[in-house]
Amino acid sequence: MGSMHAALSTEVVHLRQRTEELLRCNEQQAAELETCKEQLFQSNMERKELHNTVMDLRDNIRVFCRIRPPLESEENRMCCTWTYHDESTVELQSIDAQAKSKMGQQIFSFDQVFHPLSSQSDIFEMVSPLIQSALDGYNICIFAYGQTGSGKTYTMDGVPESVGVIPRTVDLLFDSIRGYRNLGWEYEIKATFLEIYNEVLYDLLSNEQKDMEIRMAKNNKNDIYVSNITEETVLDPNHLRHLMHTAKMNRATASTAGNERSSRSHAVTKLELIGRHAEKQEISVGSINLVDLAGSESPKTSTRMTETKNINRSLSELTNVILALLQKQDHIPYRNSKLTHLLMPSLGGNSKTLMFINVSPFQDCFQESVKSLRFAASVNSCKMTKAKRNRYLNNSVANSSTQSNNSGSFDK
Repeated sequence: MGSMHAALSTEVVHLRQRTEELLRCNEQQAAELETCKEQLFQSNMERKELHNTVMDLRDNIRVFCRIRPPLESEENRMCCTWTYHDESTVELQSIDAQAKSKMGQQIFSFDQVFHPLSSQSDIFEMVSPLIQSALDGYNICIFAYGQTGSGKTYTMDGVPESVGVIPRTVDLLFDSIRGYRNLGWEYEIKATFLEIYNEVLYDLLSNEQKDMEIRMAKNNKNDIYVSNITEETVLDPNHLRHLMHTAKMNRATASTAGNERSSRSHAVTKLELIGRHAEKQEISVGSINLVDLAGSESPKTSTRMTETKNINRSLSELTNVILALLQKQDHIPYRNSKLTHLLMPSLGGNSKTLMFINVSPFQDCFQESVKSLRFAASVNSCKMTKAKRNRYLNNSVANSSTQSNNSGSFDK
């Protein structure tokens, strides 16, 4: 009995020692975990800085040109002569001898040229770093420019079997947000969908007639909002896809009622990305504007003159804003059109802009193609000041020096 008691006593001592060891080990691991979490947070902040430094080096306005292939139903249409000198230079020649001698060689350089065989995934590979920047607190604007039928909507929306920039953005956003959750970040996405037709704003998530105005945010003169617009907080990718489908259907319905309105209006999808890191009390606010611009062609019939004048005016105002930024003018004429006013936060210093120039390959589109390519080439020469990230600290932790550096406060 005594020996058994002694054995048990020895075992108790061993177990106590083991418990103490495990507690020490546990504390050590908890401390190491905290260190790792801190290192991971800091590494992610460094990655943000490095990623966006690389993006800055690539310029804050980037211009991509995409030449679409002929469709099967267009086999009878003659194509111009296209020569792809390298990944960023394209040469266009008319097959009409008279026009050829009059116009000469047309050589254009961009940040990237996508030839007719380029896939939707090739395109998005070049776009995806911008989506990352939006999650890091930058304002991003991606828009497609070109005449009706040049492939703008295909580039932005795509078709079910070959989706475009907007659906791919949705998937990438939610994948990235899942990854960020492991780093302590929780994201909220707010979405609005609107259309600008003849300088009037329409809410694509609502069928009711209402006045919508572009207003300046009270606390930040560089930020704007649209009054009376339906804003939805998005919970998952399917929810966002459903909203996009509703907006697309409402635009198509209005188009049927309004004489092909969809190709004669600008459609703007805006996603606001609000990231919060509770432990670090950091807030990151970025936005993505995805814009399908109206067709840029010359007036075809007198009945469409008002429409065409408004389209051409807003497109030329877009050019004026971009050129004013290029020339670093004191006054940037954002308010001269609804489009430029709406995109103001995404076209200034605190933004990164990507412009797709879409062109048709056909001879009968030659003049319009040259016009689009010339416009884009002038934009391509535009180099803006480095974009600034929207950095926000909660008021409880913000001292006077950080407040003076803020680009704006969080509450609208």
